[in-house]
Order: sequence, then structure tokens, then C-alpha cells
Amino acid sequence: MRRIVRVALVLSLGAVGGCSGVRGTYSDQSGAFVLDLKSGGKASFSVPGDAVACNYRVEGESLTLNCPGDAGKLVFTLHGDGSLTGPRDSFMPALRKKS
Repeated sequence: MRRIVRVALVLSLGAVGGCSGVRGTYSDQSGAFVLDLKSGGKASFSVPGDAVACNYRVEGESLTLNCPGDAGKLVFTLHGDGSLTGPRDSFMPALRKKS
């Protein structure tokens, strides 16, 4: 019985935490910050005055965005309500998935 529960838990976490579960477009309330998570771990990140192609990976409740140049590596926290919050002590507002 415990084995069945563990398998079910692993499968459900994979569905939520895997890249396919987070794919989509996220933005802040004003639309100034836009993160588009695509299949294959590809992403585009737009901030006022700049847009950059990035890669991402999901591990547990963390989404790590790796971008070239000044943007570098950003670690977001995934929340149960579908929102993403940016790195602590940053100017990054919360991003919500657009439907």
C-alpha cells in the first residue's frame, strides 16, 4: 500500500513540477514583465526595454531561469495558486499565468 501511495505522489509531483505543468505566459499586473515558458525548457523573458531568450528548469517549487548577459540566473518560487515570485530582495513583482 505504501508503495502505491509513493508512486502516486511521485506521479502527481511530476505533473505539477515538471516543465509541461508550468508552460505558458506569465506577467505582472501592469504587463511590463512577461515570462513565456515554452516546451523543451525554452523561455523568453521581457522586461521594460529588453527581451531575451532563456532556458529554464523546474525542481520542486523552484523554477530556475538561465538567461545570457546581465539577466543571468534567476530563481523563481512556484506557488500553489499558479503564481511565480522572483528572487528575494529583487524588484521583480509577482507574475501570474495568463489564461
